[in-house]
Amino acid sequence: MAGDVERRRKEKLRRHCGVLDVPVSRDANISYLEAIKDRARLVTSYWSLDGGDSWDSSVAGEGISPDPIDSILWAHILMQIFAWGVLFPIGMVLGIIRSRWHVPVQAFSTVLALAAWFLGHAHKGRQFAPNAHASFAPVLMLLLLAQVVLGVYLKLHLEKGIHGRIRRWVVPAHGVVGKALPVVAWVQMLLGGIAALGFCRGDHLGQCLAHFIMGSAFIAYGIVLTILLLVGQAWLAATGRSQEFFDSVVIAAWGCVNTFTEHRWGGPWVHNDLQHTSMGVIWWCAGLLGIWLSRTRSGRPKRNLIPALVILLTGYAMSAHPQSLPLSTMVHTVFGYTLMGAGLTRLIEISFVLRDRNSLAEDGTEANSFQYLPPFLLYASGFLFMGATEEQMKLLSDGGVTHVSYILILYSFAFLLFLFVNMLVYLYATHAQPTSVKLDPEALRANGATNGGINGHLTRPELERRVRDAEEFELQGLISDDEAADGLKSPETPRAPVAS
Repeated sequence: MAGDVERRRKEKLRRHCGVLDVPVSRDANISYLEAIKDRARLVTSYWSLDGGDSWDSSVAGEGISPDPIDSILWAHILMQIFAWGVLFPIGMVLGIIRSRWHVPVQAFSTVLALAAWFLGHAHKGRQFAPNAHASFAPVLMLLLLAQVVLGVYLKLHLEKGIHGRIRRWVVPAHGVVGKALPVVAWVQMLLGGIAALGFCRGDHLGQCLAHFIMGSAFIAYGIVLTILLLVGQAWLAATGRSQEFFDSVVIAAWGCVNTFTEHRWGGPWVHNDLQHTSMGVIWWCAGLLGIWLSRTRSGRPKRNLIPALVILLTGYAMSAHPQSLPLSTMVHTVFGYTLMGAGLTRLIEISFVLRDRNSLAEDGTEANSFQYLPPFLLYASGFLFMGATEEQMKLLSDGGVTHVSYILILYSFAFLLFLFVNMLVYLYATHAQPTSVKLDPEALRANGATNGGINGHLTRPELERRVRDAEEFELQGLISDDEAADGLKSPETPRAPVAS
């Protein structure tokens, strides 16, 4: 028995030293414990994510071991992406519209997320140094636990006595946590991708933060524009502010932050400090102007082109950003052109498509096909910028990947996310704000009817007119001439029901 234990200790030492190309001492007088202490001067050992007492084979200064990702970890990744990235957002929208499918979808998502969480602690293969993804996971799971507890309490319908006062606080808390979960999950998924590749450590941390924060901000801006375009016009009118007012406030605030954080004041100006700081300056200067121009002399909200111009200028600056690798230069150039396209299309939309109006229709339910371009290009800009960090560019360049293939892949991600957001907005709009009904286009053409609604839908006034015509046609043979004459004389007088 003792011999087996000693043999396993020797094999374990040889395995880990072999991975690091450190020779095992052949001196029989030196114990294996002393050999381990001697090798510890050359090796930085990390605990694995499963919290066990096994050695992690990460090399000093690296975030990951050279082992490949095993099937268990792949299952963890795919299950978590499906649960947090697809099911939970769908369940959130179902909760907003008070669908009976809200609870089943969220319950299944929770079970799937918990199962994937346990898989993340049971994998073999590639091991990881302590990282933000592992540290942030308990926070995300605590939020999920709190959301489940709040949801169960609301499902019990306890409304009498003290529960009536508690419920007034639980209802908004459940809504806030539910809407925050997709945002927090997005952060955790980004951290997971960074941890899987061992990126953003040491000197790379600063530029990683800049790329992922700014890229996520562009995507978030695109999502907000999509929501405002399709279902947000009523809310915007209720605020008494133009859309550019809110855009300019955010631009000015972000510019102030960039002005004082992109350079270490008191130190030398290095790399791209001057360009980043000057971009921060133009953002808060233009943002203040956009706020001023967002109202008329009479105080009414007014559209303006300042936010679109800021996006265009930012894209121009990014397209000329100096880079160390040719691949990085091309990716940053296309990112800049894409961002310039977002600003230019937004300018055309306000000036020529909408002509300074908030929307094409009074009820804000119709959108011109051109209006989808600005938000989509913001999605694409966000993915391009998040995918252009130094380490990513070095990895792709060493792997012989061309900028064309990489850019097309990032654009594919943008298309998929834009599709998913539009699907979620459609799910909300068709249940919470049913303003149109889909009719059979073949039947309409066969009857010689024209459909003036968007995408084959009838608008509510047109629908009500056709329903009224159909009802009058059906009742035509049941109404006598006297009743018809009375109806013409006093159209406001309700008719008595006709006995069949």
